[in-house]
Amino acid sequence: MNQIVFNLISATFGALATYAFGEWNELLSLFLMAILVDYVTGIAASMKEQHGLNSQVGYWGLTRKGLMLLVIMLAHRMDTLMDTDLMMTGAIYFYLANEFISITENYGRLGLPLPSFLKQMIQVLRGKEEGL
Repeated sequence: MNQIVFNLISATFGALATYAFGEWNELLSLFLMAILVDYVTGIAASMKEQHGLNSQVGYWGLTRKGLMLLVIMLAHRMDTLMDTDLMMTGAIYFYLANEFISITENYGRLGLPLPSFLKQMIQVLRGKEEGL
């Protein structure tokens, strides 16, 4: 019985994710990884600076990330309506650039060096963000 419930929940989640974001691609995976890294590095930076963890700040951080995913979902639905791939891709690049900038700031707060290839990637994404 537990296996059936697990399969039903997994299938429902998969169907909802496919409806919301379409075919899964590497850009979406990179964006979700960036969200996770930004959140974790933000927590680590706050702990290092001995500011402590503030549930209010954490709540709004998660809410902001959820709203980014909501905009990307809406962009996918607009792409579906207009038979394009532009809206969702553009929205992801926009938010991805912001996430990378935030990660860079968190790394600075932690005193960690940032590899040059990541710095270059951020510059490329900043250029795409300005082109939107």
